[in-house]
Amino acid sequence: MTLRQLLDVPAPAKLNLFLHIVGRRADGYHLLQSVFMLIDWCDTLHFERRNAGQISREDLNQTQHLPEHDLVLRAARALQNATGCPWGAHIALDKCIPQQAGLGGGSSDAASTLLALNRLWGLGLGVAELQRIGLALGADVPFFLGGRHAWVEGIGESLQPIELPPARYLVLKPPSGSSTPEIFRHPALKRDTPRARIEDFAANSIQAKPSAFGCNDLQPVALELCPDIAWGLEWMAKQGLDARMSGSGSALFAPVAQEQSLSGLPAHWSARICSNLREHPLIGWC
Repeated sequence: MTLRQLLDVPAPAKLNLFLHIVGRRADGYHLLQSVFMLIDWCDTLHFERRNAGQISREDLNQTQHLPEHDLVLRAARALQNATGCPWGAHIALDKCIPQQAGLGGGSSDAASTLLALNRLWGLGLGVAELQRIGLALGADVPFFLGGRHAWVEGIGESLQPIELPPARYLVLKPPSGSSTPEIFRHPALKRDTPRARIEDFAANSIQAKPSAFGCNDLQPVALELCPDIAWGLEWMAKQGLDARMSGSGSALFAPVAQEQSLSGLPAHWSARICSNLREHPLIGWC
């Protein structure tokens, strides 16, 4: 096969260094402020172009039935429908990023699907065009298409690229996940945090302590709904780590300066030392 018929691409995870809910739109969507940071915990997607328009999908390391609302399938079909492209594709996913973790794995898979098929099908769409398609799939998808760490506002669609110093993090995922819809509709969720200023965050990140800025407004509700999060925070505190939850959880993270012992961590928890990326591996693909 030629390179135009076959592509293998990464889909990196992200951390929310902080997440503030600053209001709510009339349609019920929550308005947020956050910093999204790309890290080197990645899924890998394999694309094979098909002459017919059919799109098929398989998981390489999972056995559950693929739902019809799977974001990879939805992304491929959305791109196909938006462009009238006659090509199809077979997509195989090597899933490594934990699900229901707040690490953006599904959104990142969708973004890498749009980028890969845009190239594989020779469509020539720009980033802004792909972001318009991606926003309909999920609020985090435009971030991964943008390709850089970002100050994020609105419902996730307002992105301002920022620079972050190199850093390493322990990322810990409990065996249980958390439900984003359940957290956002919870009556105890704080929805009126004062707006932060990007200048204040930038001054803090220069000191290589970006994770110390602000808080995660979703964390108190997630703690109530998912007790494993509290256990994980307590375990990380015993290691001398100042941890917080990423996104809607249930993954936790804390900056680390050196190799971190995972002694005492149950085997069914996922843990990894991650570095932040300078930029998305597929930046410049369109």
